[in-house]
Amino acid sequence: MKWSEFSIHTTEEAVEPVCNILHEAGASGVVIEDPIDLIKDWGVHYGEIYQLSPDDYPEDGVIVKAYFPVNSFLLETIDEVKASINGLTTYEIDLGRNSVQLAEVNEEDWATAWKKYYKPVKISKSITITPTWEDYTPTEDEMIIELDPGMAFGTGTHPTTVLCIQALESVMQGGEEVIDVGTGSGVLSIAAAKLGAKRVIGLDLDQVAVDSAALNVELNQVHDTVTVRQGNLLEQIDGSYDLVVANILAEVIVQFVQDAAAILKPGGAFITSGIIKRKKQEVKDSLVSAGFTIDEVIEMDDWVAIIASK
Repeated sequence: MKWSEFSIHTTEEAVEPVCNILHEAGASGVVIEDPIDLIKDWGVHYGEIYQLSPDDYPEDGVIVKAYFPVNSFLLETIDEVKASINGLTTYEIDLGRNSVQLAEVNEEDWATAWKKYYKPVKISKSITITPTWEDYTPTEDEMIIELDPGMAFGTGTHPTTVLCIQALESVMQGGEEVIDVGTGSGVLSIAAAKLGAKRVIGLDLDQVAVDSAALNVELNQVHDTVTVRQGNLLEQIDGSYDLVVANILAEVIVQFVQDAAAILKPGGAFITSGIIKRKKQEVKDSLVSAGFTIDEVIEMDDWVAIIASK
C-alpha cells in the first residue's frame, strides 16, 4: 500500500491540538520531531531518552508527521486537515512556520521506522510508559502503562501528560471515583486506575479517541475499573466524584469549570493541564471564580498544570 506522509513545521504549543486533528482525520501513526527532546534535563523530570540523533530533528520549531493512505479522498482529507490547523489561530495558538509538505512512502518504509522515536520513559516516581513493542522489565515498585502510538493519541510523554500523571500521583490516595475529560489515548484514565482509583470514566468527543482509549484500557488490563465513552466535556454526567482531570486546551477548560465544581464532592480535586504559560492566569481566575482553591501550580517547559480543590 502507498501512504502519504503529511509533514507540518509548527511550534511546541501547537503539537497536541495538531496531533488531535491528524488523528481525527484518520492518520495511521504520528511522529513528533521536537529538538527540545535532545536537550531536556530528563533526570529532573524522571524521563530518559534513548539513542536520539540530532539529524532527525529540525533546528527550530517542531515537525509533526502523519501518515494517510493514498486513495481518492486523500486531497480532500489534506485540505480539511490544513483548514482545521489554520483554525487553531482562533484559540490564539501560535502555529509558527505552519509549512506543510507531502511525500509518498511505501508502507514498509514507515511502518517500523517511526518506532525509533518511542522508547520506555519513566515519567513519575512510580509510572513508566512503554510502547507495546519494547521488551521492558519494571522494578519492584514501578508501574507500567503500555501504549501503542500507532493507534493512540501520542505516547503519553508530552509535558502536559507528564504533569497530569505527576499531579495524579501526588493527589490520589486510592479508592477515588475519577472523571477524565478529553481522554485521548486513555493514558490518564489508565494511570488513575493503576494508582488505585475505585472507578474511572474516560470521556472524549471524538469516537476515534474513544475506540483508541478502549483498546489501551484492555491492553493494560484495567477494564474492570475504567469505562470509556463518547461525551462532550461533562455534559450528561451526574453523580458526585472525587477527582476530575482534564488535559485539554485552556480555552476549553474555562468553559466547564462550573460543571466540574458541580459534580465534585467537597474537598474533591480538579487537575487541569494542556495550559500554555501565557494562559495560566486566565485558567486560575476561572477556577477561583467557580469556587476552587488553587493548591499547586506545576510547570514543565512552556506548559502548566494546576491542582485545585473544591
